[in-house]
Amino acid sequence: MSEINWQEEIEKRREDFLKDLEGLLRIPSVRDDDAKTPDAPFGPDVKRALDYMIELGEKDGFTTKEVGNVAGHIEYGEGKELVGVLGHVDVVPVGDGWSNDPFDPVLKDGKLFARGVADDKGPTIAGYYALKIVKELGLPLSKRIRVIVGSDEESGMSCVERYFETEEQPTMAFVPDAEFPIIHAEKGISELDVSFKKSENDGYEAFKLESLESGARYNMVPDHAKAVLSEVQDNDGLKQEFENFLKSHDVTGDFSVTEKNITLSIVGKSAHAMEPNNGVNAGLLLVAFLGKFELTGTARDFVTFGRDYLFNDSRATKLGINYEDKESGELTMNVGILRYDQVEGGTFGLNFRYPVTADMDKLKNKMETVVLEYNGEYTHYDDSKPLFVPEDHPLIQTLQQVYTEQTGEEATLLAIGGGTYARHLETGVAFGALFPGREDTMHQKDEFSYFDDLLKATAIYAEALYKLAK
Repeated sequence: MSEINWQEEIEKRREDFLKDLEGLLRIPSVRDDDAKTPDAPFGPDVKRALDYMIELGEKDGFTTKEVGNVAGHIEYGEGKELVGVLGHVDVVPVGDGWSNDPFDPVLKDGKLFARGVADDKGPTIAGYYALKIVKELGLPLSKRIRVIVGSDEESGMSCVERYFETEEQPTMAFVPDAEFPIIHAEKGISELDVSFKKSENDGYEAFKLESLESGARYNMVPDHAKAVLSEVQDNDGLKQEFENFLKSHDVTGDFSVTEKNITLSIVGKSAHAMEPNNGVNAGLLLVAFLGKFELTGTARDFVTFGRDYLFNDSRATKLGINYEDKESGELTMNVGILRYDQVEGGTFGLNFRYPVTADMDKLKNKMETVVLEYNGEYTHYDDSKPLFVPEDHPLIQTLQQVYTEQTGEEATLLAIGGGTYARHLETGVAFGALFPGREDTMHQKDEFSYFDDLLKATAIYAEALYKLAK
């Protein structure tokens, strides 16, 4: 059946693909815990996006199933073995500065702009249309193919954990939620909260730190930060220092005075946690600025730990846990959440991406001595182990063959610091949908995908599914 022109098949469905994708992109499926219900554990909009995909599958004549209101699947074919595609319909928060409404998709100069178009609604629709092409061509299969759809990938992946509690694991699967060619190694991902709650105020302080707030997600570099100060000893001096600091770090901010308080704010640049150096961490900048002044008690512990061990050190070298291997590269550390107030104390929410040969439990224990020196303690730890599929595995070989045939490019194997659903599979890898050389706008303002790239990815996925399931 090699005479099938897969690109031609998706071109025939171009208008339908765009219409179905735009429908999904219009749903503002950001997790909303304040609005959750038993029927919508991540909020009504996320559930609406999941329902949208399942209804699409039903309309097109597939077997569908929803699982626990958090995930579901769309299935075709017969056979004992199962080939899987895993995508997600939740998106990260929008952030500021968009040129258009992020949930009103705009196709301009070949680029489709919308929150989630690259991560991961566009690629999920590509996986779905790949299955649709295989079905509509009536190709002979010996295995079932299942598009599995999750709805909490961006904040924990509990959706697929729940899904696989009751549903079978695919024999082999790929995840269209990263980049081409093939990602056969994913670093481990750990969340770790370091909290400061113990020490008493002692001695002189330049001001009282009432509160500090920055960041909402472990997996994003925070782009806004705000601190409220009271009992400031020298307003004018503080203002001058702050303006000089902003200038020296080439960022913008604001210094505002009320009768009781002074509020400092800094604007940085958001980025994905897998490479914190692509962003500018507004929270750590603010901590570094506050660290220039005398503070006491818990505020001092919180600020000086952040200044001395977290600021400007995305490789955790100062904490003594920097690590690198040839399979997957360097350990990275993102400080995604920063919180301080006088009642609760302070917390840094850290996100580590660690190499496939590292042991995060040991690294965490190693850095604890420093944490204890600052009267800190660990208050939350969550660890997702690394993923590694060897290059001689049949899944890798099939995907390499299809990718090379369709693109004319060598299908090299990559390692990433990002986490995809692949790490929840017994045998799975991330496979696209971002092509080499294309700008990665995932998690950023004005997120976009080249529409023709999504169609090209669909053609690759369709042939891959057919070859894996025939």
